[in-house]
Amino acid sequence: MDEISFETHPSRYRHLKFEAGADRAQLTLKVEETGGLRPNYLLKLNSYDLSVDIELADAVNRLRFEHPGVSVVTITGAIDGIFCAGANIFMLASSGHGFKVNFCKFTNETRLAIEEASAESGQRYVAALNGTTSGGGYELALACDEILLVDDRRSVVSLPELPFLGVLPGTGGLTRMVDKRKVRRDLADVFSTLAEGVRGERAVKWGLVDALLARSRFNELLEKRINELVACAEPGRAGRSGVVLDALEPSSTEDEIRYRHLTLKLDRRRRLAELLVAGPERVEPIPEHSTALSADWYPLRLFREIDDALLRLRFNYPEIGVVLVRSSGDLRRVLELERAVYERRNDYFVKETLLLIKRALKRMDLTAKSFFTLVEPDSCFGGFLFELALASDRCYMSTGRAAQIATGLLNRGALPMGNGLSRLRTRFLGQPDYADRLASERVYNAEEAFEAGLVTAIPDELDWEGEIRLAVDERLSLSPDGLTGMEANLRFPGPETMETKIFARLSAWQNWIFQRPNAVGPRGALKLYGQPERPEFDWART
Repeated sequence: MDEISFETHPSRYRHLKFEAGADRAQLTLKVEETGGLRPNYLLKLNSYDLSVDIELADAVNRLRFEHPGVSVVTITGAIDGIFCAGANIFMLASSGHGFKVNFCKFTNETRLAIEEASAESGQRYVAALNGTTSGGGYELALACDEILLVDDRRSVVSLPELPFLGVLPGTGGLTRMVDKRKVRRDLADVFSTLAEGVRGERAVKWGLVDALLARSRFNELLEKRINELVACAEPGRAGRSGVVLDALEPSSTEDEIRYRHLTLKLDRRRRLAELLVAGPERVEPIPEHSTALSADWYPLRLFREIDDALLRLRFNYPEIGVVLVRSSGDLRRVLELERAVYERRNDYFVKETLLLIKRALKRMDLTAKSFFTLVEPDSCFGGFLFELALASDRCYMSTGRAAQIATGLLNRGALPMGNGLSRLRTRFLGQPDYADRLASERVYNAEEAFEAGLVTAIPDELDWEGEIRLAVDERLSLSPDGLTGMEANLRFPGPETMETKIFARLSAWQNWIFQRPNAVGPRGALKLYGQPERPEFDWART
């Protein structure tokens, strides 16, 4: 399969109709059957694959930056009687294991971006289910603030993965149902094994949807509810100006992808990659109307590039095992920018940029690669850029020629992990006060950073190359499966949230279930879907 690009634009959407006004927007699923990522399946009944999710993720992001006046986003379907049939089963059945897991992960990250847009950006999402809604389609609805179902005596909501396919709702369906919507556990149990789903008043009573809209008045009642929600938006919101997100358009060769501020180097033979971050060349003062900075503003542009590079690493380079994170630039300039961002952190454009940085760093937390940060004499890991080091599994710092790192005020909690804690608090889980003290503007040399617990090791200049090579070679010799499991356990200490539950269960459930013969064996439920034969199960419970 050709390398996957994660950049798109509403003018190129094949599956989604994007309409945005001053205070409201609508995303309509109109999935092109022949427009899938691969030609060996059809996207019937508004079922989706990664190509659909890429458009949805792009739309959610653009609504936040380009249409900040929008306070209500409606998601509905264009096919009469069908909202969305969920993830395309034939796509799943024909995909490799790694792709399936990364597909579920990306889809979930997009769902979480929808929920964050509501919680942090004041854009409430309404799922207007104009017909039957199954599997991943219902999971998309669960990510919205409100779920409104057409009352036509035939449209249902369902999570039929277990009875039909022998797998589970892999993008957080079970967790959102009981944690977010507070559906009773016993009713959730019945619902998740009921292949035909639940309709009408029972769906409302069980808490699976919020309201029924009569078919004859569906559009009228939907518009009424949207008007009510728009009326609750903060005054003056509809007049906000946005920032157009231009295409990143990196240049690519066999062993390098070069963005404006980031270079991704690839050594496929060694299964090694390097992320090279270039620090800001200048620090522009943030004007009163901050959108004048445009999408070229360094923090926004850089972390859009990092986000894109991480997705390419996941899907296009599964064999890469270790990613070295490096930086070069003026540390003082980074801290000057950090201070300006912190002071204007409540400005909506600056806030949206910080939220994007947070999402990109979370993408790093959830990427099944080993990340080692290398702090060298010309590095500029300070403040929000130091978060890259804190997100890494290890951080090595050179003692030679005055290598430095710096903490800043944005390390205090502006960029939390999925567990709701800053990376410093997560690092020093038993010492929250100490973590907060570290989150101040301070520059550290190697010895000070090591003493403070901010780096893993500080090889001297003579041993630097040898120690890094040894650490990388050792890491690359270990079981990739074992490392993925170890990293997923170690990266998320501390409190559980709906988000950490979803991804922990995704890793455990899907990595196991997607490889079991009951699902993907020659006679497994996923492989035989749509055929007259019944699946054959190994009845032993483990």
